[in-house]
Amino acid sequence: MSKPTFWQPTQDDRSAVDARLRAPAAQRNRDAILGVLREILPSSGLVLEVASGSGEHAVHFAAALPALTFQPSDPAPDALESIAAWTRDSGLRNILPPLLLDAAAPEWPIEAADAVLCINMVHISPWRATEGLFHQTERLLKTGGPLYLYGPYRRPDRPLEPSNAAFDESLRSRDPEWGLRDLDAVEALAAANGFGAAQIIEMPANNLSLIFRKR
Repeated sequence: MSKPTFWQPTQDDRSAVDARLRAPAAQRNRDAILGVLREILPSSGLVLEVASGSGEHAVHFAAALPALTFQPSDPAPDALESIAAWTRDSGLRNILPPLLLDAAAPEWPIEAADAVLCINMVHISPWRATEGLFHQTERLLKTGGPLYLYGPYRRPDRPLEPSNAAFDESLRSRDPEWGLRDLDAVEALAAANGFGAAQIIEMPANNLSLIFRKR
């Protein structure tokens, strides 16, 4: 799975000597997400981030939560370069070198984690990536370990917000395998892979935090 993303780098995003990519959405949502992570992550241990993108989230979270070790990952070479560059620039010692990891792959290059994060991937990737995410995360986590998802979803009890409807249409025009997922379908997939019901937290800009815990 090549890295699907809405923040395709331009000449303004990085220079010839700076591999750091910049995702405006990461700057906007990082503090709101961090507020949730402070409540759900373990006090120590290894946190795997799937589809880390630019690497800005990993650096922000690692700086705020120094007792945790963060393992960023991504399937795209330019993202891996960006993650490594942001990590070097930060000087933080609790971020591991990024892993080449495709969520849809049958095998992942990691054996265990105490928590897994996946931000803004589910709607900008084929469904098989979400299937792989739940299948592999069930293997990685101990009982009670959290899988955290962030992004927009279709909800059965309310119409899709106009901004999310437009976003969904734009995604599907770019790739018919992308698009906002039905929350019911994600919860059913979670249950089939050994996770309990989602804790749902409303987030800014019509996004949701979904926290699943391994049964």
